[in-house]
Amino acid sequence: MPLRDRGELVGRLLAAPRSAREPLSDGDLALLADVAGPAASVARTVRLTADLRASRERLVLAREEERRRIRRDLHDGLGPSLAAQTFQLDEILDRVGSDPEGAAEVVAALKAHNRELVADVRRLVHALRPPTLDELGLAGALRAHAAQLDGSGRIRVRVTATPDPLPPVPAAVEVAGYHIAREAITNAIRHAHATQCTVTLAAGGDELVLAVVDDGRGLAAGEPSGGEPGLGLRTMRERAEELGGSFELRDGPGVEVVAVLPVRGAPVASARVVPAEPESARTAPGATA
Repeated sequence: MPLRDRGELVGRLLAAPRSAREPLSDGDLALLADVAGPAASVARTVRLTADLRASRERLVLAREEERRRIRRDLHDGLGPSLAAQTFQLDEILDRVGSDPEGAAEVVAALKAHNRELVADVRRLVHALRPPTLDELGLAGALRAHAAQLDGSGRIRVRVTATPDPLPPVPAAVEVAGYHIAREAITNAIRHAHATQCTVTLAAGGDELVLAVVDDGRGLAAGEPSGGEPGLGLRTMRERAEELGGSFELRDGPGVEVVAVLPVRGAPVASARVVPAEPESARTAPGATA
């Protein structure tokens, strides 16, 4: 007997007759039908709980990896550089009276070094949240990225938004949409060898729909060896599902990436239901759900 919850098949209830001579009666079937409803809710809840736990574990791991990266950049990069500047300032103080020209040379070197530190700080900040999102919004940031690609001559990218400008969306949705779109464009260049790409943003109701379509070779020609999804595809899917959204990849002609991101009440992690076996599948008799 199929177990359906909210119209979705989540499993099957298997029941065996008491014996070969005593088939299930109409009363037995009616009782099983009554049991199937609550059993379907329980089966769905168990799957949602397991998926939520796995998603939270991925979030914790990703967060700690990001913290480790930032700590390494601060400890091994900015920290020693700032300490070196202190020594250079001490040298300037020592020379400023007796050797003004030498002090000026150290100041010039310190100025050049300080520019490098500012670039490092900007790189760290950009890795956390691209500044263009705060300055231009999601559509504007993607248009700025498209303009850079157009200038390089590698691919022609067109970005459209409906409505334009887009309504305010949560910061997490902006970051996820930005990185998903950029990764999809990168895949179009690197794997599909596309010459044109269209990024469409549509905000309506409680969701933001992001679609990236290219004119490249398609999935069959650009997929990694062995047919396994690449890291970029997994990352895009995880970014969408961590917000409770969905991710879909459509092939031919070209490739279409579609991500649906909730913009109101988006949960921290996603919960997905693994499709059940077809109702026509048969197994040995038993009373399992």
